[in-house]
Amino acid sequence: MRQYGVLVVDDSAFMRRSISLILEKDPQFSVIGIARNGLEAVEKVQRLKPDLVTMDVEMPVMNGLQALEEIMKQSPVPVVMLSSRTGEGAEETLQALEKGAVDFFLKDSLIKERDDHDKVQDFLLRLKGIAEAKLPRAAVTAPRRHTNVVRKRAKQQFDLVFIGCSTGGPSALQTILPHLPGDFPVPVVVAQHMPMGFTKPLAERFNTLCQLNVKEAQHGQSVERGNIYIAPSGYQTQFEQKQDGTIVFKVEQLEEVKSLYKPSVDITLHSAAPIFRDRLLSVILTGMGVDGMQGCGLVKKYGGQVFVEAEESCIVYGMPKAVLEAGYADQQFILQRMYQEIISVI
Repeated sequence: MRQYGVLVVDDSAFMRRSISLILEKDPQFSVIGIARNGLEAVEKVQRLKPDLVTMDVEMPVMNGLQALEEIMKQSPVPVVMLSSRTGEGAEETLQALEKGAVDFFLKDSLIKERDDHDKVQDFLLRLKGIAEAKLPRAAVTAPRRHTNVVRKRAKQQFDLVFIGCSTGGPSALQTILPHLPGDFPVPVVVAQHMPMGFTKPLAERFNTLCQLNVKEAQHGQSVERGNIYIAPSGYQTQFEQKQDGTIVFKVEQLEEVKSLYKPSVDITLHSAAPIFRDRLLSVILTGMGVDGMQGCGLVKKYGGQVFVEAEESCIVYGMPKAVLEAGYADQQFILQRMYQEIISVI
């Protein structure tokens, strides 16, 4: 049984102790050191060679973003950011994911849920996957007004492109969404696993990078071409077709539906497949777990197409692997080719 050495970085002694206690619930984790600021973190990563670093965002001397940049330059290692719920915290967290952090968690939630066995086990399981994850490559984004020219192949007419992702997703999305041309003829809907309060800043950030308009999906909003919609965190996003044929979003809590994820890829696809049928393209990118597997099965049942990210480029090869092994994937592509493949069939 492999053991993972963790460096815990936080300027709060209470937080360092609390995070360490959570980690020590699993014998596979060993806290091999602590750091009180980013400068200490950079030095201890070089000296202790941890398998994983948990990094606070706001710290004195050198903050988490600055430390992350130095670690990625000097001694790259999987880094998980521990963030707050504030708007500023969300913006800094998204910057961290762009700079090479593999994932993030909310500190307040971790502390509140440390006596919840199921949630703690899910957190620890995700950390194990992250400890073995590939480090994100720097995303190559397209200039806002640049139009990509891609040679078309025999194509199927689609009315919707759906993208589902989890761990490593923001970095992967940055390699795809900005490359979609401004005249892309169908709407794009993205379900990215994130805590509540983070998908709106994500949409706003992508809106500055993309040639299409990027917005957080809203209840009752029509699904229209020229837009990329980010499913809001904390809710389930579904589709509803009106009597006049208009398709709108249903964004609801759905407390009666048991799901670890909000948004859930499966729940969105279960709603989309019967409406869009063979005119639905589902794309499953990097992520922990199997969310999206059942949904892609329904996509295939209704005649739609499924693309998955290949293992070579996945930060965590969980969600795409589950879809592929279930026999629901029509094609698999490395991340750097995915946007070209999407454009070529639309």
